[in-house]
Parts: sequence; structure tokens; C-alpha cells
Amino acid sequence: MRRHCANCRPRSRRLTASGRRLRSSDLADGAIACKVETGHALVEAGLHPATGGSGLEACSGDMLLEAVVACAGVTLKAVATALEFRLKGGQVRAEGDLDFRGTLGVERTAPVGFCDIRLAFDLDTDEKQERIDSLLKLTERYCVVLQTLRNPPPIAATIAAHPSASY
Repeated sequence: MRRHCANCRPRSRRLTASGRRLRSSDLADGAIACKVETGHALVEAGLHPATGGSGLEACSGDMLLEAVVACAGVTLKAVATALEFRLKGGQVRAEGDLDFRGTLGVERTAPVGFCDIRLAFDLDTDEKQERIDSLLKLTERYCVVLQTLRNPPPIAATIAAHPSASY
């Protein structure tokens, strides 16, 4: 059974990542896009070309897959270092399948979001298969993004209206 943060003990070891996650977004302009301040760059997210987007903005679905790749890649490198695993190089890929009819609202029974995500590592190593398997197992275990997707926490959404001042 998944332990959620409310059940974690001691509370002093919990980390709230509010200072490191999405800091703000700008919804003001007329485009169907959202400017996201990530803390390292300003990213403009928009619709995927399959849903009518121009392809000039980042797609949030692609950003999710990129987050999986980034986290899994960093985690694999950290685990490899801890295991003194001989890693000369490699690639990390994530692919996902989704039915755009769901997100467009044109087919009520179509799911919204990814149905399948595949994460693949292609490593340049001469390690034995047993050590490669161990590296994968530990990478999966400690990858925050992967574990969050596999064991989703409760998410609370709120909305508030703040009318702008009239001039």
C-alpha cells in the first residue's frame, strides 16, 4: 500500500517542493497558451499540433515525458555512481500513447491523458546482465517522477476569481 506524505513519519523529514515547482503562469494573452516560470527558464506551453497547436510552444504532454526522461536519467546516473557501475554512455527515451479524441472532448468514452508510457534505457556498458538488472530496479525505485506516475498522490485543485481593477 502506498504511503502518502500525511502518513510519513517523522513530519520533519517531509519536503514540500512548493519553492521548486511551478512558480507562476501567465494566462493573460489571447493565445491558447500558458507561460510557465520554471525557476530556470520561461517556457510557453501550448496545444499539441494534433489538437490544433502551432507546434511552436512546448506541449505539456511532451513536457511530462521529458520530466520522466530527465528524472530517470539523473537517477540512473546517481545509482550507477553509488554502485560503481561502469557506464560509458547511453540514451534514455520515453514514449507515450494517448487518444486525442479524449482531450478534445469529441469522444466521451475516450480517455484523457496517456494510456501507456514506455521508458527505455540504451546503455554503453560491459557490465553483467545481473548488474544491469539491478541498476534498472534501483533506478525505477528511486525515480521521483516515475514513482509519482505509478503511485499517484491525491491532487487537490482550487480556483479563485480576482477581478482586475477597472480604469
